[in-house]
Amino acid sequence: MKTINVIYWSRVGLGAITALVCAALNLQDFLTSLSLGMLVYLVTDYVFRRKFAAKVEQTSKLAITGIGAYFITWFVTWILLYTLLHPAG
Repeated sequence: MKTINVIYWSRVGLGAITALVCAALNLQDFLTSLSLGMLVYLVTDYVFRRKFAAKVEQTSKLAITGIGAYFITWFVTWILLYTLLHPAG
């Protein structure tokens, strides 16, 4: 698998894991959950830059690869888990 594909799918998985952590910590405030999501993304960006910088032609691709997939996966998974854990009524 190409390096960019590994980074992309890693970010998709990390988005789901981060949403699970937000739900497990019972973070009900959107801004707090978003802050945790952004923190995880920035940490993984740093790790991926250190690990994969020599394997890609542009290091800027490391920062933007999978950013949309990460946040969409995080948001949808967080909403789903929050709804399942806190039903209305």
